[in-house]
Amino acid sequence: MELREVIGRRRSIRFLLPHKPVEPAKIQRMLEAARIASHWGNVQSLRAVVVRKDSAPPEVIEAITAPIAGFQIRLAPVVIVWYLDTSAVDAQSQRLRELLAAGALGLGAGKQEALETKLIPIFDQLRDGLKQPGLSEIDCGQGIAQATLMAFEQGLGTCCLGTPNTDKIRERLGLPAHCRVLLLQTVGYPAESPEAGGQRPRQPFEELFHLNGFGKPFPRDPEVVAGLERDGLLQDPAPLPWREAELEYLKHALGIKGHGLL
Repeated sequence: MELREVIGRRRSIRFLLPHKPVEPAKIQRMLEAARIASHWGNVQSLRAVVVRKDSAPPEVIEAITAPIAGFQIRLAPVVIVWYLDTSAVDAQSQRLRELLAAGALGLGAGKQEALETKLIPIFDQLRDGLKQPGLSEIDCGQGIAQATLMAFEQGLGTCCLGTPNTDKIRERLGLPAHCRVLLLQTVGYPAESPEAGGQRPRQPFEELFHLNGFGKPFPRDPEVVAGLERDGLLQDPAPLPWREAELEYLKHALGIKGHGLL
């Protein structure tokens, strides 16, 4: 499957098979994909704790909850707790030196001196600010996105969920106070069809992206759209005709009570 089709076919999979375990090697590949993602200064502040329902302590499982779509967490055989370690910023100077040594940063014979006397002092002045919410979260998102695509490539379904329960989760997992819990990602084998009801609705392209200034929509070429449809990146929009019947089946098969929203 080509990259464009992979991007197009990926869905947030909310219905997972609770009885089917996920192979550790598949989880490792997700983490490996996250590890090599881009991050400013090569700081790599993205971290994770993998919680397996078949082996995690009860107090850990009890803490991992979410007020929205909590049934997904209850059903998922694996939940990855992605978090940001702000202390990684303290090693930013060394990470920059590694980039320079790898040939990924700087030009010419004087680059080593310039790094030490100019660039690193600039980053040192920004260090406290870079620990605050912002750029690092964006880079962590890139890592999580790569892990998500790796999961899809291996036949797994995932869904990212927010939680206000971060203090309790941090406590039960033993995370240091300077770490920020980013999100919970449920992982397992899909119980729903690969189409999962079709490609989800998105806001109009022209309202999202601009050219040379706000309010000037980036032109959307119909030929490019047609090509992406042929490649599988743009697919039939949800809901597909049989989706309600599939949802009714999943509700009974998985014993989901209520409307599946909480």
